[in-house]
Amino acid sequence: METKKILSSTSRSKWSILNRYYKITNFYAFLKQTAFKGGIILAILLIAFFILDYYFLDTHAILDSLVANYSPFSILSIFYASETIVGILPPEMFIAWSSKMPNPVLYLFILASLSYLGGAAAYWLGKLVGKIPSIQNRLENRIAKHITNLRKWGGFFVVIGALLPLPHAIVSFACGLIKYDFKNYLLWALFRFVRFAFYGWLIFGALG
Repeated sequence: METKKILSSTSRSKWSILNRYYKITNFYAFLKQTAFKGGIILAILLIAFFILDYYFLDTHAILDSLVANYSPFSILSIFYASETIVGILPPEMFIAWSSKMPNPVLYLFILASLSYLGGAAAYWLGKLVGKIPSIQNRLENRIAKHITNLRKWGGFFVVIGALLPLPHAIVSFACGLIKYDFKNYLLWALFRFVRFAFYGWLIFGALG
């Protein structure tokens, strides 16, 4: 019984220290700010979609045209390249496309899987670049903020990159660049599936 009390007290002490560390390093403020920005971006996207669809464009016709004129392989290849290299193309656009496919849930899962694998590829790309000092220094300066946050918060920053509107490819690249543990990266990056499930639920509902 006494041993259980000691272990419980030790566990609470560790959480207390960890909580204090995240407060001092402004993790909670950063999380709140990023989540707020993500909510604003999502709201703008949904409002813009409804306005464009109602007044200017037939969104359903555009998506149907994409399905009719481009093979799933080409669309998925473009998405994978984006999720691996820069993450510049919004995943929401591809989720909307998947809603028009014969099996939307399956294609949503494929998109989430490609995003996850693209992040893993970006990690190894970062690790490869890390072996070339001149390029490493240049790129570290460009993404210094992400690297600083990654070193401060570790896996929790990977989770933020997986869930919220931070470029997942760049966060993954930064992990490789600083040689963050790959197994831990793969574990935390699984939250990417949560993001796709949530956005899929929203977008499928909006397009239904």
